[in-house]
Amino acid sequence: MKEQMLRHKKWAVLGASDKQNRYGYKIFKKLLNYGYEVYPVNPGLEEIEGIKVYPSLKDIPVQIEVVDFVVNPSTGKKILKDVKDLGIKNIWLQPGARSEEIDQLAAEYHLNIVKDCVLASLH
Repeated sequence: MKEQMLRHKKWAVLGASDKQNRYGYKIFKKLLNYGYEVYPVNPGLEEIEGIKVYPSLKDIPVQIEVVDFVVNPSTGKKILKDVKDLGIKNIWLQPGARSEEIDQLAAEYHLNIVKDCVLASLH
């Protein structure tokens, strides 16, 4: 499932950050550096290094293929409904973004799920 998901090129990063020491920044940048079309999502930011940041998944103007969760599970749980409503089928849960509740909702919504660090998975 991991390799299959990495073949998709349009990703949203929930919890993207403009702070270089944060995983939300490192993941965003690594995906960009590997040629992915990346849409950062963070309602508290307008841009990261000149790239527009979206307040929510629903504000992104293209169909996203994979949503990378770099947010706490309680925030992630709320966003899963948007994932389902937008017809996105793939979610990637970073360490710290996972919970049993998210697993249950993802199964209920028939989402493909990878639980791993995307930083370690890109090579």
